[in-house]
Amino acid sequence: MTRARLPGPAAGLRIGLLGGSFNPAHEGHLHVAETALKRLRLDAVWWIVARGNPLKSEHGSFAERFASADGMARGPGQMASDIEQQLGLTYTVDTLAALQDAAPTAHFVWLMGADSAASFHHWKDWEAIAARVPIAIISRPGTRFSKAFPFVQRFASSRLAERDAAALPGLSPPAWVFLRAPGNALTSTALRAAR
Repeated sequence: MTRARLPGPAAGLRIGLLGGSFNPAHEGHLHVAETALKRLRLDAVWWIVARGNPLKSEHGSFAERFASADGMARGPGQMASDIEQQLGLTYTVDTLAALQDAAPTAHFVWLMGADSAASFHHWKDWEAIAARVPIAIISRPGTRFSKAFPFVQRFASSRLAERDAAALPGLSPPAWVFLRAPGNALTSTALRAAR
């Protein structure tokens, strides 16, 4: 496998990975990134711009989506990554393997909004993803976090108490936490519809 060009330093750092189509990136994504940075005490959040999303029919131009994520990933430690485009990857499980190969001493955490957690069981090898990196689920307006989510049911015994969230990046997976935070209700779908 070709070694990935990383968006920033990684050795020994606590890095949140926020994957998405970012069509376009918006304040809701920024809310997830900033909440994770603070509550998990991360050194960085890398916005992983999807080359394409097998669960969505409309992706938009990669260049435009990358520019959107790059413009929104503002603040210390936040940066957009084109790793999937670089390596021709589509699935998160493969992207994580490439990142861990390129930065074996980094402490990666997969970040997702509760809206993504609801459909996480449809992702390719979702259980392998949970076994590869700790996961932080951040509350999102319009999506009620539920114990009925297949991910939550499958990994109920691996849940970390919210008060202990800062320990997540150092834990061996499977491990996950749900973070409640006042949210931003913007969605990419609504922004595209408004254009």
